[in-house]
Amino acid sequence: MADPLSALPPDLPIRAALPQLLTALAQGSNAVLQAPPGAGKTTGVPLALLGEAWLGTAKILMLEPRRLAARAAARRMAQLLGEPVGETVGYRVRLETRVTRRTRIEVITDGVFTRMIQDDPGLDGVGCVLFDEFHERRLETDLGLALCLDAQGGLRPDLRLVAMSATLDAAPVAALMGEAPVVTSEGRAFPVEIRHLPAPASGRLAEAVADAVAQALNEPGGLLVFLPGGGEIRRVQRLLDGRRLPDGTDVLPLYGDLDPAAQDRALSPAPPGRRKIVLSTSIAETSLTIDGVRQVIDAGLARQSRYDPRTGMVRLETSRVSQAGATQRTGRAGRTEPGIAWRLWPEAQHRALPARPEPEIALADLAPLALELAEWGLADESSLKLLDPPNPAAFATARRLLADLGALDEAGRLTGHGRRMAELGLTPRLAHMVLAAAEEGIGVLATAIAAALDERDIAGRDADLRARLEQIARPGGNDAARRAREIARRLARQLDVPWGAIDPAGAGAVLALAYPDRIAKRRPEAGRFRLSGGQGAFLPEADPLAAADYLAVADLDGQAPDARIWLAAPLTQAELELALGARIRTDDEVVFEPATRSVQARRRRRLGALVLGDAPLAKPAPEAITAALLDGIRQVGLATLPWTEAAETFRLRVAFVARLDEAGDWPVLDDAALLASLDDWLAPALEGKRSLGDLAGLDLLALLRDRLDWNQLQALDRLAPTHVTVPSGSRIAIDYSADDTPVLAVKLQEMFGLADTPTIAGGRVRLKLHLLSPARRPIQVTSDLGGFWAGSYKAVRADLRGRYPRHPWPENPLEALPTARAKPRGT
Repeated sequence: MADPLSALPPDLPIRAALPQLLTALAQGSNAVLQAPPGAGKTTGVPLALLGEAWLGTAKILMLEPRRLAARAAARRMAQLLGEPVGETVGYRVRLETRVTRRTRIEVITDGVFTRMIQDDPGLDGVGCVLFDEFHERRLETDLGLALCLDAQGGLRPDLRLVAMSATLDAAPVAALMGEAPVVTSEGRAFPVEIRHLPAPASGRLAEAVADAVAQALNEPGGLLVFLPGGGEIRRVQRLLDGRRLPDGTDVLPLYGDLDPAAQDRALSPAPPGRRKIVLSTSIAETSLTIDGVRQVIDAGLARQSRYDPRTGMVRLETSRVSQAGATQRTGRAGRTEPGIAWRLWPEAQHRALPARPEPEIALADLAPLALELAEWGLADESSLKLLDPPNPAAFATARRLLADLGALDEAGRLTGHGRRMAELGLTPRLAHMVLAAAEEGIGVLATAIAAALDERDIAGRDADLRARLEQIARPGGNDAARRAREIARRLARQLDVPWGAIDPAGAGAVLALAYPDRIAKRRPEAGRFRLSGGQGAFLPEADPLAAADYLAVADLDGQAPDARIWLAAPLTQAELELALGARIRTDDEVVFEPATRSVQARRRRRLGALVLGDAPLAKPAPEAITAALLDGIRQVGLATLPWTEAAETFRLRVAFVARLDEAGDWPVLDDAALLASLDDWLAPALEGKRSLGDLAGLDLLALLRDRLDWNQLQALDRLAPTHVTVPSGSRIAIDYSADDTPVLAVKLQEMFGLADTPTIAGGRVRLKLHLLSPARRPIQVTSDLGGFWAGSYKAVRADLRGRYPRHPWPENPLEALPTARAKPRGT
């Protein structure tokens, strides 16, 4: 192997910063490196560290956020050393490993590293870990650094760690890494002229980009076009293929799921006499150098995964690029000579862009993080050094999901099932699915489903998962199908499941193991479903799956009130019950039905919000019937009870006495109190009753009297009698409904001879008299009967004696005989 430092180009800008970086790592454990695009940090730093004494014969691991960047970085370093990949420099990415026993520098993706450090927390044989492009703030990169810092604090104090980035806010990272020194490289960048173009009209992105390409072709140099995803890349490529481009122009796509050979064509220099247009996702923002690019066209969009806790779905969202991302993209045009950057948004809008992208930990499903921390031996995420802590509520939700999947025990510790889940490198739901399916002898189908969900481009937009599985099962197929088949085979080997035929017919039952909260049951409306998690969902009526009785849903959007189902597989109720039998509960439901005003008893079998079975319940428990009937009374109100005047008066009398005797323990019998205590006073009387109609015979007065003890009943009759006997001998009922004073409504002639107002409550309360005419119309309202006789009686007598001549109107009412009758005729 050649001297690594001598292999670096002499004009590589990172060379100037290497002495300071090497000194920092010789004197301490950690460092932060800021180096702009084109400085050479990705290739220069690992090679420079190879000769350090503290490293000895140990390896260097460099984490790259993307497979494409990992392969490209390893190849570039190997090329500088004049060696094939796999000698001094190698790489490990999903489905591909180029490493030998002689490899000293391994370029790996962050997911590969997580598995590596979980398997060997001490990182035996590793002397340094480099985190390239740390500014992207991927969740697994943040986790990788946190696990390394934890290992460094215990098992590996000699381990060196370096966070590297072009647009990193270095201070928080340096503080996290123990106030690590920050080393800055000036970099080498040629001037880039920024030209702003009008923003594309809605739905016209591809056309606007194609027009910008046509305009940029009038300037020299290769073009790098940034688009949000593979779909947009394909649309722009079709448009460009339909236009007359200058001779010798090649249009090449570049995105993560592209075949490696096609990725290499996009990265390689254009052949002599030809010009290259590379249509790329944000994968080309950093790490990669694409030879010959002098112009960048930036659509200003980025695609980001965002977790929706309401649906449990991770959705890819298209959003505006951040200012830092736009700067990274612009810099690609000035790597080798002056360039031009075309931005498809007005200059005035640039300042409104977010300064930096959100860290993935704020957007992602935290279940994988919770599983990794549990495997690491941590139940509390706060004990780990994370640059941004996870949202506590979201993390708690993630742990509940893991417990539901059997990955955590009641104490929150990792179970054996959870450990096997973590080792598979899948999301927790899919890991649980393949393990459970393997135990049932259908592991091959489960691995194919897991692979199909990982590869998005297998079978277009078909909502039926079985179409993707057929692509995987069929020999050959497109690149995505072949990758998925290889992923499935590897999973099968991990599970020790013999590879065999894939039968898509059982896909729904297997998928249900991963998403028990997303089982859809068809509603009466065509294409409409209800999910076991409670949400609504739909498919277009023309979709063949729209007629299925049940679906296991793998992918849907999170829009309310009904989510669009994008990917699902049908299953029968028998398959559903076999797969999720442990989750199906049987409830005897005894409820009050307002429509029939009666108690209905049903036996219902449920999966979450879905009713799988419903039948009448022959012999419901009597106490359940009573509870349901009480609930009905609460719904309808106390007015539905057979109230009598005596029962209503009883309530009013008790309230009256309670106001007089505030220190007494008198029960409250108003509507609110009686509703709140139905279980105490009414429930015993409801035995054998199932409807509101059955309540007609209730004796409410007796039930209310039972609320008082014997002494209280005696006091009630003494202090608040129901009637008063007036001078005529009549027993007149007292009206207690007034808020202030009870009322006695009595004919005036029946009170002759009585000088004082009648009293109750042991003489403490004078009744309010409503003195009535012979026609029982109020003549006078008074609480002073004696004053009435002496005063206004004369005017009343003069006014009414002519109108009621058959009734006595004596001049002196105190000496007259009281009577309830009129004079006999002829008198």
